[in-house]
Amino acid sequence: MKKARKITIALMAIVFCVACNNKQNKKEETKTETIKEVTAKDILGNPDYLAISYGGYRDTIREIQPTLEELKEDMKILSAMGIKLLRTYNVQLEQAPNLLKAIQDLKKEDPNFEMYVMLGAWIDCKNAWTDKAPDHNVESDQNEGEIARAVALAKKYPDIVKIVAVGNEAMVKWAESYYVQPEVILKWVNHLQELKKHGELPEELWITSSDDFASWGGGEDSYHTEDLEKLIKAVDYISMHTYPYHNTHYNPEFWGVPEEEQSLSEIQKIDAAMARAKGFAMNQYKAVSDYMKSLGVDKPIHIGETGWATISDGFYGPEGSKATDEYKEALYYNHIREWTNESGISCFYFEAFNEKWKDAHNPQGSENHFGLFTIDGKAKYVLWQLVDEGVFEGLTRNGNVITKTYNGVKEELMKDVLVPPAKEEQAVAH
Repeated sequence: MKKARKITIALMAIVFCVACNNKQNKKEETKTETIKEVTAKDILGNPDYLAISYGGYRDTIREIQPTLEELKEDMKILSAMGIKLLRTYNVQLEQAPNLLKAIQDLKKEDPNFEMYVMLGAWIDCKNAWTDKAPDHNVESDQNEGEIARAVALAKKYPDIVKIVAVGNEAMVKWAESYYVQPEVILKWVNHLQELKKHGELPEELWITSSDDFASWGGGEDSYHTEDLEKLIKAVDYISMHTYPYHNTHYNPEFWGVPEEEQSLSEIQKIDAAMARAKGFAMNQYKAVSDYMKSLGVDKPIHIGETGWATISDGFYGPEGSKATDEYKEALYYNHIREWTNESGISCFYFEAFNEKWKDAHNPQGSENHFGLFTIDGKAKYVLWQLVDEGVFEGLTRNGNVITKTYNGVKEELMKDVLVPPAKEEQAVAH
C-alpha cells in the first residue's frame, strides 16, 4: 500500500512538473510571438511606444564613442520613463551598431525589456564637410557604403530595427554644408524598397526619410518638385521635423506677446506663448499633410524631430527671443506629447540627453542643451515628477544617481525664466 502511494505521489509530481513546463513554454512562446508580431505599423502612432531621438555622446567630439555599458545605462533610464522607440542618425561610427548590441544584450538579460530603433543612414552631397564647395546636384560617394551598413544592421537585428531613415535634413536648403536633391533620397529609398520586395530585407520594415517640414512640401513652392512627389509615394510614411523653438527668432510672429495679453501675469504670458508654439508645430504638420493629400496620397505622417533647448547664449536666449529655459521646455514637451499621443502620431522628441559635441567651442550654445537630462544625469524640470515617483531609483548615468536640476528648487529655476518680448519690441529687435 505504501509502495502504491509512493508511486501515485511520484506520478502526480511528474504530471505537475510537465504541466508547469508546458505553462512556462507557452509563456515563452507567447512572448516570442508578441515580439515577432510587433512591426513599425504597430509601433508608430501607438502611445504605448513613446519615441525619442538618441545619441548618447558624452564628450566634445563624436570620435569618443559611448561605451557599451554607457549605452546600456541610458537604455535603462529611457525604458524606465516609458520610451520604447529610439531614433539614431548615422552608421558611419560605432554608436548605432553598439546601441543595437546593447539592446540585444539587455533583452537577453531581461526577456521583458523592450526597445526598438529607427535606424538613420546619413546622406551627403559631393564635397560635404570638406574645404571644397559642396555640389548639391551630385551625391557623395560615401552614401552607398552608408546604405550598405544600414542594410546589414537591419538584417542582423530584425527584432530591433523597425524603420530605416534615409538622410537627416538632407533635402532642406538651409543645410548648406551637405544637402542633396530629392532624387538622391528617392534613389536610396527605392533601393531599400526593392530589397524588401526581393526578400533581402524584412517585408514589414518601414522606409522613410527624416526631414524638415518644408522639404516635405509644407513650405514654399520651390520644394514642390516631381521627384518630391515620387518620394512621398515611395516612402512607407513621412517623417517631418518642426521647430517652433528656432522660429522664435527666424519666424517670430507667433512668439511675441500681443497687445491683448499685456495685462496678463508673467507666467500667463509665457504659458500663452507656449500654447502658440504648439499651434505652430500643428500648423506645420497640417501643411505637410495638405500637400501630401493634394497629390492623392494618404499615408501616415510622424514627427521625426521637435524639441526645446534649455540654455542659449545666442538668438534664443536673454539677448534674443527669450525662449530658452527648463520651464518652457517642460511646457513644450507636455504639449507635444499630449497632442501627438491623442492624435496617433509618433514623436521622436529631440532629445534624450544633452550632447556637447554639437557646439563644442561654445558650451552655452543651444545645440548642446536640447536634452531632457544633462550629461551628468540630472533630470530637467520636465522630469522632476518622475524623480519624485522613484522611477529612476537604482539607476545611474556616468556613475551619478538621477537627481533634479536646480537641486529641485523651483524658485531657483524660475529666476532663469524670461517673458517673451512684446510684439512691437520683437519687431524692432528682429
